[in-house]
Amino acid sequence: MRTIDRNFDPQHFLNGAEAAFRMIVGAFAAGDRTVLRPLLSDDTYRSFESAITGRETAEETQRSEIRSIEGLTIEDAALSGTMAAITLRIVSDQVAETLGRDGRPVAGADAVAELTDIWTFERDLAQPDPAWRLSAARSG
Repeated sequence: MRTIDRNFDPQHFLNGAEAAFRMIVGAFAAGDRTVLRPLLSDDTYRSFESAITGRETAEETQRSEIRSIEGLTIEDAALSGTMAAITLRIVSDQVAETLGRDGRPVAGADAVAELTDIWTFERDLAQPDPAWRLSAARSG
């Protein structure tokens, strides 16, 4: 990445990615589309928005609490034209559960679990905007 962007600092990127991870997980659980919109690519936003709408329709709420980040590593970096993509493996201890309209758990548990996520952030290096946006997310 440094050959394309001389100012790229992997540690600075990882610090920003951790902050984004915490913001995105919290905003997704809260259904906060305003926070999510600038942090996600268009396709990823549509996917998250659809899941939030599904929860709202089912009258479910999600509770997510990140207790700690146990690992944050760069797994891959790629460049396609001016689009840069960096894939991370994020290992975190979280409490994550979905509650039904009656407040009872529908999925997850009120207990700390170690979760591994594979997230890809992308940025158009030809644009002046320095923000990286989440373009893919999956469990790993």
